[in-house]
Amino acid sequence: MKKLIFVGILGLFVLGSCNNSTVTHTHNEHDHATEGHNHEAEGSDHSHEGECSGEHNHEATDGHNESAEAHSDEIILPKAKAEAAGVKVSVIEPAPFQQVIKTSGQVLAAQGDESVAVATVAGVVSFRGKVTEGMSVGNGTPLVTISSKNIADGDPVQRARIAYEVSKKEYERMKELVKNKIVSDKDFAQAEQSYENARLSYEALSKNHSAIGQSITAPIAGYVKSILVKEGDYVTIGQPLVSVTQNRRLFLRAEVSEKYYPYLRTISSANFQTPYNNQVYELKTLNGKLLSFGKAAGDNSFYVPVTFEFDNKGEVIPGSFVEVFLLSSTMENVLSLPRTALTEEQGIFFIYLQLDEEGYKKQEVTIGADNGKSVQILTGVKAGDRVVTEGAYQVRLASASNAIPAHSHEH
Repeated sequence: MKKLIFVGILGLFVLGSCNNSTVTHTHNEHDHATEGHNHEAEGSDHSHEGECSGEHNHEATDGHNESAEAHSDEIILPKAKAEAAGVKVSVIEPAPFQQVIKTSGQVLAAQGDESVAVATVAGVVSFRGKVTEGMSVGNGTPLVTISSKNIADGDPVQRARIAYEVSKKEYERMKELVKNKIVSDKDFAQAEQSYENARLSYEALSKNHSAIGQSITAPIAGYVKSILVKEGDYVTIGQPLVSVTQNRRLFLRAEVSEKYYPYLRTISSANFQTPYNNQVYELKTLNGKLLSFGKAAGDNSFYVPVTFEFDNKGEVIPGSFVEVFLLSSTMENVLSLPRTALTEEQGIFFIYLQLDEEGYKKQEVTIGADNGKSVQILTGVKAGDRVVTEGAYQVRLASASNAIPAHSHEH
């Protein structure tokens, strides 16, 4: 019974030693033999303190957390996967960069590169075969036939032929009479004038006339830009029918806000982006040049026109509205990146830095001027950084997959 009581007291003593942070002993309270016992007990207590406090376990855990935190923002993308995804990395270096005025504009056909086929007679329209916008045509290719058979005034070609034949006979008759002074020179001159007018009219109308009507041909070689009438429409003389363009040279007309007027003299070139393929074109690669800029705003407008001319390589559609990046004076030692290097999240822009062969880091940046191809970087990168310039979204997807841990260290 005494043994059980002693064991219980000893257990309470051990628990108390665990709860107390410090136990103080004085050597004066014990004799030498007792000190030996106490030292053993202290050794035993020290082992218990280690078990109770868990200091060793906490230190190991803290060290593991610090290591995890140091690498928590690193994105792992194996080299083989990066190459397959088209990820490309470039070293960023300072370089000249032109200031940009961003605005809107329109692509127009250049003067002399467009012509319109018009009706030479009044009548009903019928197309010669399939005439569609964008089709290629040669000079003189039949486009439209105009029939006047059922018109109240009759066939104008037939009327012109009759007028021509009558005036010709009258002219030849008076030509013989004027020799003998039977008719005056004045009457003969009037007859000759009537004959010449009738002849010109008949020759013009009969040139492209056939049994089915008057044929209207393409005035130049090029492409059908627009068809201005429909099958069965009634047209009058001089009415536009089909517009044909050669598309060799085009105009780029940009509309610039009045607040940029002081900078218009510094504009040297431009880039523009089309809405149908989102491609950015550089005028310097299209043999482009600045033609003029307006000296005043247009009527009922607060914009000043700036006009460029450039070669059309068959990819730009005349008449389309485009986004224009006017290039002004040059800035030196600017850090810039291609647009493909940027990703956007809720209005904030990010890039991806390459840390090593398979490691990447997401980096927030502040952007400046944008010329449609490249963007000025104000903060977030420095010269010499290795930046992902192509395949940034693939790295972004890899960062999303890395957010799900592949192995847990919790046991």
